[in-house]
Amino acid sequence: MFKKFDPSHDVSTSTQVKASVQRGIKSQISRSHPALTDGIIDDLLPKKPPLVQYKIGPHLMLYCRQQDGGDVPVFFQHRDGPILPTLKFVHKYPKVDFTKVTVDQGAIPFLLGGANVMCPGLTNAGGEMPPDEDGEPGLEKGDGVVIYAEGKELALAVGFMTMSSKDIRKKNKGNGIEVSHFLGDGLWGTDEIQ
Repeated sequence: MFKKFDPSHDVSTSTQVKASVQRGIKSQISRSHPALTDGIIDDLLPKKPPLVQYKIGPHLMLYCRQQDGGDVPVFFQHRDGPILPTLKFVHKYPKVDFTKVTVDQGAIPFLLGGANVMCPGLTNAGGEMPPDEDGEPGLEKGDGVVIYAEGKELALAVGFMTMSSKDIRKKNKGNGIEVSHFLGDGLWGTDEIQ
């Protein structure tokens, strides 16, 4: 999604986010990442200054926080999918508990090249997903996740589930997570948008 992202060419319009829309964004983030309390979300996304929304292409929104001299990307959303944090934002707040999965070490070079996460990378030794409880999957199809790797302390990528964690454990074949943003892509190289 952001593999060849260049803010000088790919950003079309920007608008300041209304307070009511910002509240909606915060509630959607808290639904996507249940470990984040309202207090943590308010600290991460304060009311003042408000977020700025940038339109990228026909179906992508980038939400930025206003700072000295420019706007710093913090979250993004593709179509009506989950609102996902940028990797720089995740790395800046390592103690914040976003919904996460861990892939085995064999998946690292593929992830750094922008490939999607295959099911065996999550089910092999070293891979980890939230447990399924009472017949309910730990992660549903479409849930946004931050992707870590076995033996690494910082996140490698951000994406969304293409099947539930229950189906991944059952089938163990195919694409499990579609990667939206990874280390080294165009968004990772963007410090601020002006």
